Amino acid sequence: MNPNIFRAYDIRGIFGVDFQPKDFYHIARTYANCFQPKTVALGHDVRESSPQLWEQVADGLQDADVEVLNLGQISTDMLYFAVVHYQTDGGITISASHNPAAYNGMKLVGRGATPISSDTELFDLRDAIGNRSLLKKPKISCRGSLQPAPFLEAYLTHLRSFVNWQQLSSRRIVINANSGLAGQTAEYLLEETPIHICARLFSKPDGTFADIPAGRPDPLRPENRELTTKAVKQTGADLAVAWDADADRCFFFDENGEFVEGCYITGLLAQQLLAEKRSGKIIFDPRAIWAVEGAVKNTNGTPMLNRCGHSFIKARMQEMDALFAGETSGHYYFRDNFYADNGMIPFLLLLENLCEKRSSLTELVNPLRAEYPVSGEINFAFESQGLMFDAMNVVRHTLHWLGNPFQIEVPVDGISVRFPKSHKSDTGFHRLGPGSWRFNLRESNTEPLLRLNLEAIRDLPLLIEKTEQLSEVLENLGGKRETAFRWENR
Repeated sequence: MNPNIFRAYDIRGIFGVDFQPKDFYHIARTYANCFQPKTVALGHDVRESSPQLWEQVADGLQDADVEVLNLGQISTDMLYFAVVHYQTDGGITISASHNPAAYNGMKLVGRGATPISSDTELFDLRDAIGNRSLLKKPKISCRGSLQPAPFLEAYLTHLRSFVNWQQLSSRRIVINANSGLAGQTAEYLLEETPIHICARLFSKPDGTFADIPAGRPDPLRPENRELTTKAVKQTGADLAVAWDADADRCFFFDENGEFVEGCYITGLLAQQLLAEKRSGKIIFDPRAIWAVEGAVKNTNGTPMLNRCGHSFIKARMQEMDALFAGETSGHYYFRDNFYADNGMIPFLLLLENLCEKRSSLTELVNPLRAEYPVSGEINFAFESQGLMFDAMNVVRHTLHWLGNPFQIEVPVDGISVRFPKSHKSDTGFHRLGPGSWRFNLRESNTEPLLRLNLEAIRDLPLLIEKTEQLSEVLENLGGKRETAFRWENR
């Protein structure tokens, strides 16, 4: 087993290459020994290899005298709900999220759906697996049981509790489930509403992902976005929503088929929740921050910056009792959802917001787009980890090439640098204004990529100039740009 399958917040690798099915049995036995759970909720995603891996984990847990609750085929956010609903000591889902079908892995949580990550003993689990003496012990004579755990109706009831269903009015939408379970869940939720699904993309679960462009069930892939945009234009839909294969991330497209960046959705959802709760802490990642900060401060909220990644966000939310958190990557977290992320709640909340205000998505998001233009996430692939490390160092030590003055932000995740231009406001205070721009460059926790995000204040030409300039620097350092600039196709 390749130890590198243990990532910052999950286990993930190529099935049959980085690990064999029996390795998942060993992981399960070691998990049981390290965490001593009595009951564990266990599910799997739609991948063809997932049932086989599920059986290995179930056997490993049962051989350690753990009672296993069989959740069957699930989305990742269903796992979080089931762990809390059944009050189990932990939960595991077999999944590799948005990676191609050749990949698989697992996400692990503790009691209350608390994530198990590199900050909370995931690497200890990895190291303990190297000690095979545990596995030489005889199996416990009292084998744990395997119990069915029906939860779908309770889960749907939980989701419905987040919105006022009387507010929903007639809207026409496109859904793209990327061959996961999100399409089925959306159908269940909307079946008695005036919302009309006018186009369905990859709504049938299919673990081969054979029909999805490049076989990658990731809504952020340009070829995937183009299909959703085309469906909106062909149908005249009011908006579209797309989920990744394990359905814990969601993404939105407006009535023109334009993709809506995650920082803008975070800002809109934060405003909506703060208007209801009157105040609260809102957590977000460092990739694009100005739109979120502006929206939160204008709605009596407290903005808080945090490292990227679901396990790190959840831990901070619990620590601060935060109302809501959002990531540029499309993860959205809710205090009333056990501080966990969920792919359906943002979808329902945004529908409610549009119907209540009788607005289009463009009308809601365009003020943020104009005030805080962003590049979107641009990915660069390098031939080796060493070249990626070197590129980060070169950028870090040559910032003066990009402009002066500059301010290096407190490290949160990767390199974050702002190039401010101060303007005096009507109240006499100096604030960032046009001519200000900022970037974040970080190493992906899930793929061998450097991810670049830029933003500016009311200055789209500057954003384009600096995005192309910094991208050229990274390409000259050996990075292969895998993401087209939005303006390249216009």
